[in-house]
Amino acid sequence: MKDRIVLVTGATRGLGLAIAENFTRGGAKVALNYAHDDAAATSAKERLCALGTVELFKADALSTDGVESLVASVRGKWGEIDTVVLNATPIQHEKTIDAYTDADFESMYRAFVMSPHYLTRAVVPQMKVRQFGRIIHVTSEVFHCGSSPFSAYVAAKGGQIGYVRSTAMELAPHGITVNSVAPGWIPVERHAAVAESAKNSYLENVPVGRWGTREEVAEAVRFFAEEHSGFLIFLSLAVNGGRTPLWLYLFV
Repeated sequence: MKDRIVLVTGATRGLGLAIAENFTRGGAKVALNYAHDDAAATSAKERLCALGTVELFKADALSTDGVESLVASVRGKWGEIDTVVLNATPIQHEKTIDAYTDADFESMYRAFVMSPHYLTRAVVPQMKVRQFGRIIHVTSEVFHCGSSPFSAYVAAKGGQIGYVRSTAMELAPHGITVNSVAPGWIPVERHAAVAESAKNSYLENVPVGRWGTREEVAEAVRFFAEEHSGFLIFLSLAVNGGRTPLWLYLFV
């Protein structure tokens, strides 16, 4: 992993920060993408600078222009990107079918299908030239579980998983692997206000009987980025303590 150039979107808090820290500890140069919170970004950079080489890149990863600017900035700083971790996410609203608006669905689709497409399109040409690349999507267990009432988010995550599978097949001949990590509910900062009753209800259905950690998600992402993972494509690795059977991830 030493000297690899890794771009992580949504990298300055939650799962994204843990993923960025894992790559930094491994010796990669890590581009920390974020969109809005300058204070959180500065704090993340200060924390990770003690571990290795990182830089902040403020850009809207949900827009074409933002992605093009982001990739150009990383390239100008360090060179071509070897590894992309697609982790950026907006707020996900739980609503019933009748309460969802068109804008709700469009927001989820843009975040989880269009944004990954913009980033893939931006980095793939140079990955093809080098005949090497790692693209890892952070998806979710919700598609496989059919979580509800959550249809906008679940549908968009299903679309993202479809994009993973199609691009994995298209890019495999070029030495580029595409895979995904599907976390369960891993409590992070944005879940601080969630009721304890909701957390307890979820935990009761985790076979291993405990919460997963953001570090465990980061290790799964790192696994797909390694040199020795070059024969693995199309996969979705569930990090959810056994809440969903393995066959669901292989055949659904």
